[in-house]
Amino acid sequence: MKQLFFGLGISLLCLTGCSTNEKQPVSIGNNSLQTMEQYETIAANLDAPWAINKLGDTFYISERTGHIVKVEQGEMIRQEVKLEKTLSTASEAGLLGFVLAPDFKQSNEAYAYYTYENGSDQFNRIVLLLLENNNWLEKRVLLDEIPSGTYHHGGRLKIGPDQKLYATAGDASNPQTAQDMSALSGKILRMNFDGSIPDDNPFPNSYVYSYGHRNPQGITWSPDGTMYASEHGQSANDEINKIEAGQNYGWPLIEGEQNQEGFKSPLFTSGSENTWAPSGMAFYENRLYVAALRGTAVLEFDLQTKEVKEVVNNMGRIRDVWIEDHTLYWITNNTDGRGTPGEKDDQLYKLEL
Repeated sequence: MKQLFFGLGISLLCLTGCSTNEKQPVSIGNNSLQTMEQYETIAANLDAPWAINKLGDTFYISERTGHIVKVEQGEMIRQEVKLEKTLSTASEAGLLGFVLAPDFKQSNEAYAYYTYENGSDQFNRIVLLLLENNNWLEKRVLLDEIPSGTYHHGGRLKIGPDQKLYATAGDASNPQTAQDMSALSGKILRMNFDGSIPDDNPFPNSYVYSYGHRNPQGITWSPDGTMYASEHGQSANDEINKIEAGQNYGWPLIEGEQNQEGFKSPLFTSGSENTWAPSGMAFYENRLYVAALRGTAVLEFDLQTKEVKEVVNNMGRIRDVWIEDHTLYWITNNTDGRGTPGEKDDQLYKLEL
């Protein structure tokens, strides 16, 4: 794995060789890639980036190495995140989900999901961060000891249209816990901003919103409040699911194209012969746009026609997407230890839809 470095402090990086004016060709369309469009490079030299946030013209991107990269007016500032626990360097682990608080302009607060080491143990936790003097400080723990195994940490954080904080938790390499309602692993979790359990959660006194998940890494909502999630299958069988409160999505009893009474089946699946490894996702005009790691593409899922096509490819692993004002943004993830980094990887791009 690419070695991770911690405690680097704040470094100001110039966007050498890339700018918002640099445009290059990118393949777009179905698998035959019959047409060409142009994309723009917004930032380069990111280190295993994981989550995109955008406020106005400013981006905040989490890096698994323990930093938040602020991208504004052609400059990058790598902000250190000072955590109470030792950040894990295990595969797929580190500083993962990150989302700005709704009142960030006033509070300078954000929420983060990270994997930490505690002696011989390893867990995930959700915390409140405070930005002070270009450093992020862990201010309060909202939820701790989310199981973390060798793989499958989950890690996506998003604020729903109901103003609740949602988190995806993987099965922590222990599949049976996805069906165990006393465990937080293999679940999508829902909480208030102060870390308390909402009164209207589907199970009394429980953070669990849905269960039976293997390794969900993306969540988004349509304008009418419908929730969707992406999920890694076992040896293919990746899924795009419509998420309903209190429902069981089957893992490890069923997956992919399998059906069984009492379990929710996916809207889309890669099937047993194809792998997407879907991660971050966004909704736009009745379509879901999903970052694909093994699929090395931004995938478009048309909810009306059920068509699946590649919107962007030939850039390697893609970790997260963001859509705003008819523009698609995405980050590559070629420096995460499993990809083949290019000269300026990893990078943040944009494409007009």
